[in-house]
Amino acid sequence: MADEDKESKTENPTAKKMSDAEEKGNVAISREVSIFATMLAIFIYLIFFLPDRMGRMAEVLRDLFEKPDQWSIETGPDVLALFTRLGWEIVYLLLPAIVMFFLFGISASVGQHFPSVVLERIRPQISRISPSKGWNRVFSVPGIVEFGKSLVKVLVVGVVVFFVMRSEYFGALDAMYSDPVSLFVRIATAVKKVILIVLAATAAVAIADVFWTRHHWYTNLKMTKQEVKDEYKQAQGDPIVKSRQRSIARDRARQRMMKAVPRATLVIANPTHFAVALRYVREENDAPVVVAKGQDLIALKIREIAEENGIPVFEDPPLARSMFAQVSVDSVIPSVFYKAVAELIHRIYAAQANRKRVR
Repeated sequence: MADEDKESKTENPTAKKMSDAEEKGNVAISREVSIFATMLAIFIYLIFFLPDRMGRMAEVLRDLFEKPDQWSIETGPDVLALFTRLGWEIVYLLLPAIVMFFLFGISASVGQHFPSVVLERIRPQISRISPSKGWNRVFSVPGIVEFGKSLVKVLVVGVVVFFVMRSEYFGALDAMYSDPVSLFVRIATAVKKVILIVLAATAAVAIADVFWTRHHWYTNLKMTKQEVKDEYKQAQGDPIVKSRQRSIARDRARQRMMKAVPRATLVIANPTHFAVALRYVREENDAPVVVAKGQDLIALKIREIAEENGIPVFEDPPLARSMFAQVSVDSVIPSVFYKAVAELIHRIYAAQANRKRVR
């Protein structure tokens, strides 16, 4: 079943899928980059900090062994003072290394992904202590890759240390009977060689691991066609539901228009296809406002309501088509229609004035 699921996941993960994975703490983080950063910190420490600090430490040890009479250890406070002095010297020697390990390690993690608090990652899960799950993780592709990386690093370090120590073997024996400063210098030189070669090997492994980690993370997030469809529905909404909502909105808009038709001043119509109802009251607007418009059956309904309420209907097909296409409901008509509509309104006012005179 697992193989079938992997084969069906043919679609690239969406931005939402990757974002959700990152929110859950599932990010592409290469541990080899942190290891490389640590090795780089060690190398910088050996080059820029260790020589001077090791020389100072060697002088302290030389005074301790060559001039023991300077250090009185007859009482408890004397011993405490001696260990305090040595402790501070050790702190002075190692403090830059500790600080750089901390800074380089954090930089390596932040450079790959900005840290965030994910409670899901620390939630107790039975699968984490399940022997079968652990066995599957060890012998899975990521487990084999991790084993291969560890094996490469062990082999490289072992070979490098062997050849370096073989070349420095006799020199180390001679240094044991020489000044402590020269012994530390010789040890530091050998360690630098080892660290430099290991640093180069770690850099190569880290670069390869970054690409592998990103590829593996991206592959695991791939989706099936159905998952893509489901996510699209969740993001955009169910098309059937949205269609129903649009239909309801249109029905409500039609109802509002029909209720506004009795308030219209006139209706301009193409005999059966288009109808535009306008309202013009000087105290309300400077220009006529479209209160309703429709096509085919809606146009006929607008005409029917207008005739029932004694609203004049003017048949002007070109004007009706143009206004229907260019003006939206509840909007003032453009100035291009002022003249044509003004003539119709003037005819209405003239007819109303004639009826008053006849009375």
